[in-house]
Amino acid sequence: MEYNFLGLSDVKVSRICLGTMTFGQQNSLNDAFGQLDLAEDMGVNFIDTAEMYPVPAYPDTQGRTEAYVGEWLYSRKNRHKFVLATKITGPGLHVKHVADNMVFSERRFEEAIHNSLLRLKTDYIDLYQIHWPERKTNCFGKLGFSVDTQDEWSDNINEVVEILQKFKNEGKIRHWGISNETPWGTMRYMQESKKFSDFQFLSIQNPYNLVNRTFEIGLAEMAYRENFGLLAYSPLAFGLLSGKFHEGRSKPSDRLHQFKNMARYNSPVTFEVVRKYLDIANQNGISMAKMSLAYLLTKSFVSSVIIGATDNIQLKENIESIHVKLSDEILNEIELVHKDFF
Repeated sequence: MEYNFLGLSDVKVSRICLGTMTFGQQNSLNDAFGQLDLAEDMGVNFIDTAEMYPVPAYPDTQGRTEAYVGEWLYSRKNRHKFVLATKITGPGLHVKHVADNMVFSERRFEEAIHNSLLRLKTDYIDLYQIHWPERKTNCFGKLGFSVDTQDEWSDNINEVVEILQKFKNEGKIRHWGISNETPWGTMRYMQESKKFSDFQFLSIQNPYNLVNRTFEIGLAEMAYRENFGLLAYSPLAFGLLSGKFHEGRSKPSDRLHQFKNMARYNSPVTFEVVRKYLDIANQNGISMAKMSLAYLLTKSFVSSVIIGATDNIQLKENIESIHVKLSDEILNEIELVHKDFF
């Protein structure tokens, strides 16, 4: 395994992070324990979860993912070995069951952090993240920005940062990050966090993969110059970049089939691009999943790639991507495909 420091901190994380949002929905408690054990054995020391997980979000399963992770950490007595990241849920109709009031107030943060600590069976969170913006903006696959005249949000980012500082002073969180953010939101968090010399945000968790490289427009340079790291989620584009949908290996339980309302990568153009990438992988004797993940790991602004799997076979292959080094020829072929389609 390879490790690096998150932002300018002394927090050393594995370049592969275990994503857990299937725990409690697609994966049972035993499945979760198996994945966590395997990840630990392969050198992963970074776990990402969220208060709203598992996905899709339902009232009767909310919080189950954190509880599974907490059970595992408690049973293995290894909390000290891991960098544990979780998130506070942003507002939205599909998650209104998470809290009575989703406004980012001090009370909302206090309740969210308290409940996450209980479920995770720990007394501190290494990296506490804002899952998505409180304001109405373009995220979760929405490319264009349009003004919503019904949006009642007013800029409270300074208050949010001060609230996070309070819980850091209390020892409940150690560091913080943002997620699903735009360049404007990232800029505002940078401005406010710099008022606290010892509490600047360390990371941004946004989608990044071979068929979605929008992070490179604006945010990549910000990450590099302002010294915060990208935690790349959806690195296989809902499994599309594993090749299974093109090779006839997909199952009814796969995300592109099961959660069609979340299938932002399910388009003819995307499928054609993936076919080109699959040809490159096959011609070079590597799996497309490993090639796709290894490509992300070539980017200096990527601190860690968040991988998720529904079984240990998938998980092992994905973690093994850390050992794949792509030649200049393969990288050039990937760029040519990207240039032709995007």
